Amino acid sequence: MSDPTGMAEHWNGRLGQAWVRRQETLDRVLRPLGRMAMDAAALQAGARVIDVGCGCGATTLELAERVGASGRVLAVDVSAPMLARAEERLTEGALRDVVEVALADAATHAFSPGAYDAIVSRFGVMFFERPAEAFTNLRRALRKDGTLAFVCWRPLAENAWAAVPLAAVASVAALPESGPPDAPGPFAFADPDRVRSILGAAGFVDVTVAPRDVELPIGPDGPGTRFEEVVAYANEIGPAARAMADLDEEARARARGAVEDALRALPAREAADESRWLAGAVWLATARSPG
Repeated sequence: MSDPTGMAEHWNGRLGQAWVRRQETLDRVLRPLGRMAMDAAALQAGARVIDVGCGCGATTLELAERVGASGRVLAVDVSAPMLARAEERLTEGALRDVVEVALADAATHAFSPGAYDAIVSRFGVMFFERPAEAFTNLRRALRKDGTLAFVCWRPLAENAWAAVPLAAVASVAALPESGPPDAPGPFAFADPDRVRSILGAAGFVDVTVAPRDVELPIGPDGPGTRFEEVVAYANEIGPAARAMADLDEEARARARGAVEDALRALPAREAADESRWLAGAVWLATARSPG
């Protein structure tokens, strides 16, 4: 897999390893957003589905439950450590025979043409190195009138869960060069017109890109959550954590202190739950292959 942007390298290195360590928390944080895409796909029992950017398998497991024993789910990702965790979870479950897992690039994988009823993704598509090629390849895997549904982040400025910690880092250290706004990364699909253009060029029809707003915890939440756990999560997951990874030790220590101060200034959920919650903003994109 060619990877000039380093996305596959990151997801197979410290970034992917961090997501494996934080899998349970991330599943809980992102579950409502993944379900937006799954609900939009309107899956029937027996459906055949591709889970793009399946990560540690949370969406894969739920998709398998939705399509049932007569359905099939192909779970693809470029991250070997995350797929290994997904495989472990599938081994533990009763739906293992429903799922096939593949270490694969969506732009080049040889999907069976016209074999799938739906494609679903929870935040996997923004990391495509070649999005037009990837979506064209995925569209060919769909049957006629097959469905595509995914969620992707709207602009950083609308996502306080990411913007607040990142601004804290920027207040004490120079951020690394971010590259062009459409470079692969969490906010690569922030422009809805770009999303529509890519999907249209890939051959999809009836494209819709609709805003959805949620409130998201900064990692751990619920009774018994302590502020220190929230700070530890923010230092390991998200744009601020990725920015801090490129700093030297002295600058990283300053940045962690700034993130802690920024989160401390936010109100705790309640006395017994010191979690912090901030705004999250996504696009829910849907489309279908031509009939």
